[in-house]
Amino acid sequence: MRKASQIVAEILEQLAAHVRPGVTTDELDRISEELTLKKGAKPAFKGYKPGEVVYPKTLCVSINNEIVHGIPSGRKLKSGDIVSLDFGVVYQGFYGDSARTFPVGEISDKAKKLLRVTREALYAGIAQARAGNRISDIGRAVQETAESAGFSVVTEFAGHGIGRRLHEEPQVPNYFRPGMPNPRLREGMAIAIEPMVNEGGPDLEILDDGWTAVTADGRLSAHFEHSVAITSNGPEILSELGHV
Repeated sequence: MRKASQIVAEILEQLAAHVRPGVTTDELDRISEELTLKKGAKPAFKGYKPGEVVYPKTLCVSINNEIVHGIPSGRKLKSGDIVSLDFGVVYQGFYGDSARTFPVGEISDKAKKLLRVTREALYAGIAQARAGNRISDIGRAVQETAESAGFSVVTEFAGHGIGRRLHEEPQVPNYFRPGMPNPRLREGMAIAIEPMVNEGGPDLEILDDGWTAVTADGRLSAHFEHSVAITSNGPEILSELGHV
């Protein structure tokens, strides 16, 4: 899983160099697939079918008010956009999964704040990913970080366990409500923590492609994700670049 996650981290870093005005989201997808195959890995998302519609691409590319699962196309990035790249691979039977949101050219101050706070929410959640804590400790940390900055967390999607399958139990929500499942974290578990934070309200809609989730109010959304192992020494961020 460390190797799979490092492949993800390395490719996301390489993709970052291609995030610029004028590049198409299809081009980013093509680069991600070429780099994946060169690493001896396979795309984790392409052909994925949790419901009725198969995901057709290697990369998820979500722009501005798109929260997650944006399908690459001929659409071009523009200066001032923010773009989330969500990416995963499978390597020797194990999965890695990570996401980052990037500025395209010069972005607004409000967009800069959204990116900063969403990343902070991710690391606040990771800090709670310790053996003996509960899933709720992660969700509370994410929610408090986002809401204290005046933003909202998406509640219709969540993080997840990861290992020999892309999505495993337990679910890792970015919030806490009394009565929701709240398992205890144990050494040896691996989870993907992935705050999705909206500039406005938390409500979303799914577009006609069956995948792309957008904010209901049309305002911006950001997404950061890491695959994390629960160890005796605390959380180990598997998908952080340079981790060994």
